[in-house]
Amino acid sequence: MTTDATPAAVITDHESEQIDRANASGLTPVVFIHGLWLLPSSWDRWATVFEEAGLTALTPGWPDDPETVEEANAHPEVFAGKSVGDVADHYDAIIRRLERKPAVIGHSFGGLLAQIIAGRGLSLASVAIDPAPFRGVLPLPISALRAGSPVLGNPANRNRAVPLTYDQFRYSFANAVTEDEAKTLYETYAVPAPGKPCSRLPRRTSTRGPRRRSTPTTRTAAPCSSSRARRTTRSRGRSRTPRTSSRRTTPGSPRSPRSRVAGTR
Repeated sequence: MTTDATPAAVITDHESEQIDRANASGLTPVVFIHGLWLLPSSWDRWATVFEEAGLTALTPGWPDDPETVEEANAHPEVFAGKSVGDVADHYDAIIRRLERKPAVIGHSFGGLLAQIIAGRGLSLASVAIDPAPFRGVLPLPISALRAGSPVLGNPANRNRAVPLTYDQFRYSFANAVTEDEAKTLYETYAVPAPGKPCSRLPRRTSTRGPRRRSTPTTRTAAPCSSSRARRTTRSRGRSRTPRTSSRRTTPGSPRSPRSRVAGTR
């Protein structure tokens, strides 16, 4: 990997251990990047699958991510104020310490970060699962605005850490599983998230049908991200190019089926 300077980022002991292990293995590394309202533990099952396939997995956190969900919920203030740029620079610093270029897999805002890392030329391959839209992609479906409403509903949330209620998590992350499984997922994985990344999203809505988000731990759809509808100008007459969107899947189960949520995004 290149050693060009990047803004300083604090790499934890756990992350350093993962880097050293990956470098010592001689295997192709795969870096997983989680999104809002989750921790690196949301990738644990996927990391196991990739390790069994002969790769070496790294699951770094965002800057200052607590080690456990319990710690995160006890001290939500550690999440406040993080921007997309801050998080991208953190992953940049980690990846530059790898001796081999990694494949990078990101979910939700992690998918947006995976695209940023690819743009910096740091990844061998990139997978963006249900990525949050990058700047200039308009408009958002109503379902994405509803999923982001815990942050977007109050402008003061920009510099705060914002948790999800169970109902909000159920709508955004666990809408295609049973009530019991949804509650287990909420208790196991949900943590507060910084408001700043979500507050950067556009507020315009699309007339396309709603489509909800997925999580790295379930079989559904994901908060503050959206289908990226592409509009084209109409030519004379009534014909126009149809909108397209990327299908949202869920990182939670590596062989997860398509979401069975009623309607589409």
